[in-house]
Amino acid sequence: MAFQHPMKDIARQAGVGLATVDRVLHDRPGVRAGTRRRVLQAIDELSRQTLELSLNGSRLVIDLVMEAPERFSSAVKSALEAQLPSLMPIALRVRFHLGETATGEEIAAIIARIRQRGSNGILLKAPDHPAVRAEILACVASRIPVITLVTDLPESGRLTYVGMDNHAAGGTAAWLTAGWMPAQTHKDKAVLVVISSYRFVGEEEREAGFRALLAQHASHLSIVSLGEGRGLDWQTYNLVEHALLAHPEIEGIYSIGGGNRAIARALRQCGRQPRIFIAHDLDHDNRGLLADHTLTAVLHHDLGADMLLACQLFIQANRLRPATLVAQPSPAQIITPMNMPHSNRHD
Repeated sequence: MAFQHPMKDIARQAGVGLATVDRVLHDRPGVRAGTRRRVLQAIDELSRQTLELSLNGSRLVIDLVMEAPERFSSAVKSALEAQLPSLMPIALRVRFHLGETATGEEIAAIIARIRQRGSNGILLKAPDHPAVRAEILACVASRIPVITLVTDLPESGRLTYVGMDNHAAGGTAAWLTAGWMPAQTHKDKAVLVVISSYRFVGEEEREAGFRALLAQHASHLSIVSLGEGRGLDWQTYNLVEHALLAHPEIEGIYSIGGGNRAIARALRQCGRQPRIFIAHDLDHDNRGLLADHTLTAVLHHDLGADMLLACQLFIQANRLRPATLVAQPSPAQIITPMNMPHSNRHD
């Protein structure tokens, strides 16, 4: 890297003479340690400045592909768009492919169309389906990096996963539940665990984490599971109402997959007031439910930080930045009515 820059530029940047730079470049003696460090720092600074100049006018196009309720996909879209100005001088443009319901084959077809017309990266929230996995491998073969979002598809060929540590989040929900529903007052009671769909690996991981820690810390509580409401209010309402009528022992709610306004409506309709009601994601619906104390807590992760990391990883994958970032799952933040952050959204 040192020889990419003229010695006179290095000398000017470091504030030393040409002979000193020559000794450092050829690892010769006669240079103080502090001066040597200053020359090496100058080389690093020149390299970064050269990179920044080369990035001017660089353009990337990435595709966001999601199957999710509109309230969540809109939150992701807004968080992603908010990060784009910070990526300059790289101009990153996003194409959106968002839907509330889709089969695995339909999502795979969307990915195939993206692959055929070209992309600099795909940010993907999709169910675990053989057709989706096959398309991810096809994208990798076409040198299109795929990053999974919120729900992972491990061993699929994807570049990495960005989002919450789902197993740990489920454990966090169980830890909170165990504290709010102790054996002294809640023996033989149950927790209703609501999943949008078992097609998503991330939701399965949350439930697995919840079950494991609840068995360890609150074995007096049983679990009633229901799924396939897709996080959609009308489907979720019917499923939850039926479960509440069939299981009078339910006194806790862990909502993994959304539809929380529908769950709250079903609770009111059945005249039930749970001891604890835990949900995921600080979206508009959950903010309102926290504010009126319908929700006890929300397990939240910073979508803005996730979107920024995903963009930076796509930039790295396209060789416009050095490969210095490594994705790690985000820890869950416990948000209550007492510590709810302010929203920048005007409704």
